[in-house]
Amino acid sequence: MRKQHIGVVFGGVLLLVIAMEISRFAFTPILPFMRIEEDLSFEKASFLASSNYIGYFVGALAAGFIFRNKKNLLLLNVFLNVFSVFFMGMTESFWLWIFLRFLAGTTSGIIFVLTSSIIMDYLASHLLTRFSGFLFSGIGIGIAISGLLVPLIELSFDWEGTWLGLGILSGLFFAITILLWRKVTIQDGIKVEKAENTKIFRGFMPWLIIAYGLEGLGYIITGTFLVDIIYNIESLRSFAGFSWVIAGIAAAPAAPIWMAMIKKVSTVKVLSIAYILQVFGIILPVLSQTWWSVLLSAFLFGFTFVGIVSLSTAYARELFPKQSGAVVSALTTAYALGQIIGPILASKFEAYFNSFKAPISFAGSIVTTAILILLFGKWYSDRRQLSHISKMSN
Repeated sequence: MRKQHIGVVFGGVLLLVIAMEISRFAFTPILPFMRIEEDLSFEKASFLASSNYIGYFVGALAAGFIFRNKKNLLLLNVFLNVFSVFFMGMTESFWLWIFLRFLAGTTSGIIFVLTSSIIMDYLASHLLTRFSGFLFSGIGIGIAISGLLVPLIELSFDWEGTWLGLGILSGLFFAITILLWRKVTIQDGIKVEKAENTKIFRGFMPWLIIAYGLEGLGYIITGTFLVDIIYNIESLRSFAGFSWVIAGIAAAPAAPIWMAMIKKVSTVKVLSIAYILQVFGIILPVLSQTWWSVLLSAFLFGFTFVGIVSLSTAYARELFPKQSGAVVSALTTAYALGQIIGPILASKFEAYFNSFKAPISFAGSIVTTAILILLFGKWYSDRRQLSHISKMSN
């Protein structure tokens, strides 16, 4: 790859670090400290999480309608995202937290869709599609960064200083991206006819979207409460922060590894493997509350969810190469809808059964359903396509 190409991709990686992990998932390792120091209930924590995911839903949906001036709109949303992170540490008002988490979610949704669309289109235009997996490594890098830094910063500056520190770090990454992209012209998307856009809801794509939406619902319960659950098991408390680092370490190389697998095996088969491993990782803490089980759960969480994101997004673009923005937006919107519902249902299950095992078991069953829908959808759409070809040939 040329130096310019590396700079463009690395800038995209940094934007995903900012939006997907510092802005969105730093909340996970900070949450236990906020709950203790601010007497934040599990229910209120769920509302904060859902506020962020509602914003993500709005942002992902809105991004599908952005075709012009994509680069400038992307950078504007990154600025607002950094603002939302920094000011979380400037207030103790629950309602301001709700607003800031909503703003963080909205801008994150737009950043993810636009960054994915821009970078995948850029790589395709330079015949470098094989490197698209490296873009999603930003998700794992961000998790590892938040997992390492949050306990260290919190030790000296409490949870408020942690948000401020992460906001400053996000600002630094933003500045680096602007520097890397200063001479790069990002081609605007092509607005296609409405009839063309409706085609993405035919064939296998709707099944992929539904499965991906259920994945969003299932995985987010673990993604939001994993550290908090481990922290509240007294014998495992010392592993709580480290578990998030393990998730990040597993997630960082995950996308290139999963993308390499589809060279020899079909994407749907590789996706199925990722889903199955994720289910196993989700239910592990229910089956065993030991240090190795929770760390393995964290590892499988990081390794599989990034794989599912990268594989699903790349496959959707492969099916509709001229509508990358629309298909990524459709997938991400379904994913975000699942994420809105997930924390709310988790809090209800936890309150009713008074046990973390109930929401975790529910999450595992939802992702299992996603696997079944993915496989059935592939079988059904392939069967219909063969039937259509057979009729045409006759």
